[in-house]
Amino acid sequence: MSIFDVLSLGCGLALFLYGMEVMGDALKRSAGNSLKTILGKMTSNPVTGFLLGLGVTAVIQSSSATTVMVVGFVNSGTMTLMQAAGVIMGANVGTAVTSWLTGMSSLGAGAESALDIIRWFKPSSWMPILALVGICLIMFAKRNRQKDVGSIMLGFSVLMVGMDMMSDSVGALAESESFRNILIMFENPVLGVLAGLVLTAIVQSSSASVGILQSLTTTGAITYGAAIPIVMGQNIGTCVTAMLSSISANRNGKRAAIVHLYFNIIGVVVWLAAFSIADAIFDFAFVDAAINMWGVAGIHTIFKILCVVLMGPFYKQLVKLAEITIKDKKDENEPSSLLDERFIDTPAVAVDRATAVVSQMADLATDGLQMSLDLFEQYDSKLAEEIREKENKVDMLEDALGSYMVQVSSHSMNEQDSRQITKLLHIIGDYERISDHSVNIVESAEELRDKKVEFSGDAKKELSVLHSAIGQILEITRQASTNNDLVKAAEIEPLEQVIDELIERIKRHHILRLQKGECTIELGFVLNDLLINYERVSDHCSNIGGCIIEISQYGALDMHKYLASVRHGSEDFEQKYQIYKKIYTI
Repeated sequence: MSIFDVLSLGCGLALFLYGMEVMGDALKRSAGNSLKTILGKMTSNPVTGFLLGLGVTAVIQSSSATTVMVVGFVNSGTMTLMQAAGVIMGANVGTAVTSWLTGMSSLGAGAESALDIIRWFKPSSWMPILALVGICLIMFAKRNRQKDVGSIMLGFSVLMVGMDMMSDSVGALAESESFRNILIMFENPVLGVLAGLVLTAIVQSSSASVGILQSLTTTGAITYGAAIPIVMGQNIGTCVTAMLSSISANRNGKRAAIVHLYFNIIGVVVWLAAFSIADAIFDFAFVDAAINMWGVAGIHTIFKILCVVLMGPFYKQLVKLAEITIKDKKDENEPSSLLDERFIDTPAVAVDRATAVVSQMADLATDGLQMSLDLFEQYDSKLAEEIREKENKVDMLEDALGSYMVQVSSHSMNEQDSRQITKLLHIIGDYERISDHSVNIVESAEELRDKKVEFSGDAKKELSVLHSAIGQILEITRQASTNNDLVKAAEIEPLEQVIDELIERIKRHHILRLQKGECTIELGFVLNDLLINYERVSDHCSNIGGCIIEISQYGALDMHKYLASVRHGSEDFEQKYQIYKKIYTI
């Protein structure tokens, strides 16, 4: 084997890995919305989890990617460990699809001459067409989904070209006595397992390492006896990616990665021992026979199925073993745990997680503001402290969400997810300001308490009406943003207009009370601060409502145009405005 063969082998490996990366990324983008729907709504049925894990992995061609996502779901609390166990088992079987696809490169000239139609199963026959169609879609298609399909085609083409290059470059090894001696070492089961483990840990993909093994079978020097332990070791090596991913996860996230590791280790120990004992007793003739690409794919698949047969009935015990390994401690259950960086490579799932956290942020901000209004009925220091804690959480969530969504935005995503990110980035700023105003209102209530003064009876009645209107606009805004409800969003602006008029009327009435001596300048300062906060809260609600409508309908935000369109000549706006005006009167 010359230096040029080595370079060709390296080039083939690079193309193989790059093709797999391109194809996998495109598949994840294309199937992203399906992934977040399927994996985000798991049942406790392990069979359903197994089938979903199998299907998702067969699509994205990577058990490591699926398992890393599962670690993220468990880490965020979206999925339980019991649910994760079934998905992980399915992912292990699903990744075997790649070995059958790469095995097609072994269809040779003999098959072509035997049956002419078989030539279309040989990648060299149809790969050029696939590559040409793929590059045309990437270059000329206007829709992102079509471009993703083109990337899938081109990525698979590059993968198969790399496979062929690796196979051609190692052809000379068939005559190498040194190479044969090295392979004989791998017929020792333990060394074979270690070889497969190390190779897979280095390339971070069992599919890639199995492809490398398949390319080496073209030398005719690898036997079934050598290949079986290597394939088993590759299944342990693929756990490295999930284990690395779990380093920053909480305890349940780490347990999900441990379940994956134990599943493969136990499977290797049991089935390798069983095979070795059976071979010693029956002396299988095929053990010394040369293996081909299809043989590697078959062993790979059979081993994975046998592991599921072995461990499937004991998935609860597998989870228990993981819990014993990673013992319980008090985990922090912060909402931001949903913002797991493992999801960023699958933007559709990451956007879904960010949306869930924005909903939690909306709840915190809305509840805090509502609670601050209650302080004017009866001041409670514990309630005031709780409001401040909510405001601190909202601040932390805004920072976490902003950083997270900027990272997600750097990845390619479909138009729907792009719009959602844009909307969320606008909304979080308004909710953060609403939360700030809740603390300002607390400070006004504390000022009244400290100075031992209170508003007049008329002022209290007027503020009670205003508080009810503020409470309703907050609740409507929360429902609109949480559910992307355009009907609710359209109700915000008419109510905001009524609140503005209420505030102006309260200000005029306060001046009249001052002139009559029924109120003081000191109370007037507190009232003015309160009214400014209330007006700004309703303005932020208006911003959120306008953002939801504008981005959902037009994909861009133009608040001036939106406000002008709804306030002038809109019958729906006028109708809702009159309804709210009758409800909230002073």
